[in-house]
Order: sequence, then C-alpha cells, then structure tokens
Amino acid sequence: MSKEIISKVIGPLQQDEDFPDWWKNTGTEIPFFNHEQLDITFMDFEPEHDAAFIEEADQALANFLQLTVEDRKSISGLVYKNCMDFLEAVGYDEDDEPLWEIKDHEEIWNFVYPSEILVSRRHRRDQKVYVQIACSCEWEQEHGLQLVFREGKQLTRVSSQDGHLTEADAYDKPDSEDELLSGN
Repeated sequence: MSKEIISKVIGPLQQDEDFPDWWKNTGTEIPFFNHEQLDITFMDFEPEHDAAFIEEADQALANFLQLTVEDRKSISGLVYKNCMDFLEAVGYDEDDEPLWEIKDHEEIWNFVYPSEILVSRRHRRDQKVYVQIACSCEWEQEHGLQLVFREGKQLTRVSSQDGHLTEADAYDKPDSEDELLSGN
C-alpha cells in the first residue's frame, strides 16, 4: 500500500513500491535548467526515524530552486574540467571531437542532460541534506554526471554518478581536504 508525504515546497511525494525509503514527486520546474521539469526523489527517508528530514529537505529544495541559469553558468568551468579530465583519461576518440572543440566553457551544457533530482541526508560527518542532480552527458555515457549541492546552495561535487555526495566521502578523506565542501 503506497503512502504519501507532503513537501511544502514541491507538494506530495509518493512512496516507491520497490524502495520504501524513496519518495517521488514528478515534474517539478527547475530554474537552474531553464525551467525544465524533473522528478525529485527523497532518498533513504523513513519518516518514523528522521522527523526533521522533510523540513530540512524543503529548505534545501527552496535554496536550490532559487538557483538560476546564471548560477549554472557560474559552474561551467568545473563541468568542463570534469569532461576534459575524463576525455584525457580515456584518450582521443573522433566521436568526442565536438567536446574537444569547445571554446567557451558554457558550451558544455549543450552536452549535459539532467534526468532527475535526488535529495538525501549525508550519513557521515555533517549529516546535512544534499541535493543531487543526476545527468547523462556525452563524454561519460556509462556513469553520467552528478552535481551535488549541500543544503541546496553550496556546490560540493561535480563527478560521475557514484553514490557519494562529497569527494571526502568518495575518497575517505577529511572534509577539510575536500576543496568544494570546505570552500577552499
């Protein structure tokens, strides 16, 4: 039997039939991506075990939904770097020529396709709520791209989709050594 929870920011979310700790809302307009509509999923959320989650998730989403295309453009260099690092690691392939020819870092967004937004609590260290945008992209077809924002406002990760919200978590290093997370 499916349950529903209510977000004051995005409205009702339905409990996933296969993953009872996932709650999905469909078709929310995302200003960061030119008002494209994306599904938003609250992950790893059990209402009886985390009474503060919905309020914290709502605040993180409210913060994230205030981000605009201009905010997206401001991180173009980091997404471009992710692309170039990947291409250099795998070596030249003529299919990637349009990526190699990018002159303005903002052009990288022509090769990024957001698919969904995942909202979850970091289970280590700061225990904050993070907003993760899962994207497919033309340079990393297998693992795609993820953009992660701490509390929906501070970019903390640009990487392939690997399940980690921070570089500190991915590489088991102190938060202070995570450049984006620590703000260094």
